[in-house]
Amino acid sequence: MNPYETEPAPHGADEDGHRLVGSVADGEDTAVEAALRPKELGEFIGQEKVRAQLDLVLKAARARGATADHVLLSGAPGLGKTTLSMIIAAEMEAPIRITSGPAIQHAGDLAAILSSLQEGEVLFLDEIHRMSRPAEEMLYMAMEDFRVDVIVGKGPGATAIPLELPPFTLVGATTRAGLLPPPLRDRFGFTGHMEFYGPAELERVVHRSARLLDVEIDTEGAAEIAGRSRGTPRIANRLLRRVRDYAQVKADGAVDREIASAALAVYEVDARGLDRLDRSVLEALLKLFGGGPVGLSTLSVAVGEERETVEEVAEPFLVREGLLARTPRGRVATPAAWAHLGLTPPRQVPGGPGQGDLFAG
Repeated sequence: MNPYETEPAPHGADEDGHRLVGSVADGEDTAVEAALRPKELGEFIGQEKVRAQLDLVLKAARARGATADHVLLSGAPGLGKTTLSMIIAAEMEAPIRITSGPAIQHAGDLAAILSSLQEGEVLFLDEIHRMSRPAEEMLYMAMEDFRVDVIVGKGPGATAIPLELPPFTLVGATTRAGLLPPPLRDRFGFTGHMEFYGPAELERVVHRSARLLDVEIDTEGAAEIAGRSRGTPRIANRLLRRVRDYAQVKADGAVDREIASAALAVYEVDARGLDRLDRSVLEALLKLFGGGPVGLSTLSVAVGEERETVEEVAEPFLVREGLLARTPRGRVATPAAWAHLGLTPPRQVPGGPGQGDLFAG
């Protein structure tokens, strides 16, 4: 994490949790991440700006003897939001309670959680943008005034009973920061955006995890795994475990570049981190439609996947890698996509329509 966190799959992307390069945690990830998760900010790898800013916030709160400001962490799954929430609690020497937005569907659900908090406790609310609107509106007052109004009864006889809350720190995590309403976003004292990791940072993550998992790995082996990890520590840890299995069965247990490359070839993860689904989308776009543009529905039928799977699971990474572009006329392959698959782009007639124009829309 910093490697290591557990997040529900976004709507339409359930399959992502079952892919070797999926960024959503599965059951095995959850179990292993508990052992690999760093316990303090000094152990947390990467996210230098967020880590430095958060360190100041926490040290200042401790110096004042006060509860830390509410914290909002945004970014893709697998970058360390849950880990940072646990570190915040550890640094403040406070207990932590973990829940998620989808689990809070009624204001009463949130009131029950808030009313049972201890003074200074950290409440981690994962996928906070998926909380119900009534609960969200109750949270406004709780964050600002440490008070909630509990409605007793119905109709004209309903009565609002004010309930005072002990000071607490809310840590909200979201993969879709743009979906948070401004009144909620503005009540957080600190907002940190988690960036994807660079190769050097992921190598450090792999070396640290290998040490904790008692896996012998050299620098080139760690670099090979890091280069295929899509900038995400969770994926790096998952690939490391699969490479470890391969090394134990096919070799002497030690991991070098050759072993790592051979292991990931078995699991169909290529040098840029693309898996079977990613390559299927690219191959259909290039071989069947001449590189596009082609409509999303046509492309999803061509690869035998649901439209949402292609759009929400495969395309984000392909776009981020510069292999695919989304345009008003449809999906278009970039020159890098042709080069990655070792194919030659078709010659276009100057001023004439491309083959894929027939399928745009």
